[in-house]
Amino acid sequence: MTEPKKLFIKTYGCQMNVYDSERMAEAMGGQGYTQVDSPDDADMILLNTCHIREKAAEKVYSELGRYKGLKAEKPDLKIGVAGCVAQAEGQEIMRRQPLVDLVVGPQSYHRLPELEAKTREGKKALDTDFPEEDKFNHLKSRPKAKRGPTAFLTVQEGCDKFCAFCVVPYTRGAEVSRPSQRVMSEARDLVERGVREITLLGQNVNAYHGHTKGLAGLIRELSTIDGLERIRFTTSHPNDMDDELIAAHGECEKLMPYLHLPVQAGSDKILKRMNRSHTAEEYIRLIERLRNARPDLHMSGDFIVGFPEETEQDFQDTMALIEEVKYGSAFSFKYSERPGTPAAERPQVPENEKDDRLQRLQALLSQQQRDLQDAMVGRDVHVLFEKPGRLEGQMGGKSEYLHAVHVHAPDVQPGDLRRVRIESSSRNSLSGVLLG
Repeated sequence: MTEPKKLFIKTYGCQMNVYDSERMAEAMGGQGYTQVDSPDDADMILLNTCHIREKAAEKVYSELGRYKGLKAEKPDLKIGVAGCVAQAEGQEIMRRQPLVDLVVGPQSYHRLPELEAKTREGKKALDTDFPEEDKFNHLKSRPKAKRGPTAFLTVQEGCDKFCAFCVVPYTRGAEVSRPSQRVMSEARDLVERGVREITLLGQNVNAYHGHTKGLAGLIRELSTIDGLERIRFTTSHPNDMDDELIAAHGECEKLMPYLHLPVQAGSDKILKRMNRSHTAEEYIRLIERLRNARPDLHMSGDFIVGFPEETEQDFQDTMALIEEVKYGSAFSFKYSERPGTPAAERPQVPENEKDDRLQRLQALLSQQQRDLQDAMVGRDVHVLFEKPGRLEGQMGGKSEYLHAVHVHAPDVQPGDLRRVRIESSSRNSLSGVLLG
């Protein structure tokens, strides 16, 4: 019997890359590969890359440099680069790092088995096209192995917004949506394997049009699946938060009261330069409508400080927006140039000013996060337990608001959904007691 080949995947970036890595592992499983946790044990190493953050490509090249010795020891080891850096850099990756055997973009990874076979013939393999066929139609069905209680499910890819700072339209392509019947089929399969919470993924997920009633229609249809207890979605654009989706937040019990809705800045001048196509006031009014539909909605957001031409007053406008909205969580970054994007050609804010603004912004966001978390003490929440905690007899999971919650509950199993009374709040989690 042939011994299985071993695959190591390192995933960078967003939840969509996590989902893509799972599907790539499944595709290679059909070629006789099993996944391992260390590159030292692998017959194939695959880096699934992200191009959003600063110096993303250089980090990939640095990681590849660590594998030179391993490649020398194991000449048959195959090394591949997938994802958005692969899409953006293409042939340049192979030129700079000859040890790379395979480069595949995020829309072409269904072809991974063919590319891997080509490398076994001693050839280099490169595919960064935007193929006409839908990759999801060509991926094999997921294996029926037991899953944990939560899962990601990509329903939409690409973006047509062309924000001035963003490379996604160039690396992921135009917006495309998976047909709802295929999403439903995959969701049912996940639930049959033990999943109780599904997070719908897309670069601009609320632009989903694979259902006649958009993302709201898909969420309502998913809600009819027995055994699926929770639905979330990320990441959204304010301009695609339509009336139906707002209503779903108030009417659909399985849609959790947590929404990640990036605004990026609170200055209308900067929003216009970012090509966000909405104003700060429009965003705030949208949050009001959402909270009218679901008063306990916890908000999450993204913020960029130091965008080209941002003044101190522009920054203060962003701080004022944060003060008004009050975020339960957020991601914040200094602006970093992305070659080929419009913002990269504009006058840049000095680095020391970016640093100062980021510290002040993060201090405000951290205080808001802590205040909202502390306000959970004494409240009852529903926790979907996922895994044992660090202490004996402890179990950890997530509340409907996506707070990490720990409970002493030796009889609770992963996948159990239980009511918990919160008794204390620490820096990054809540603790409570079971009520039933």
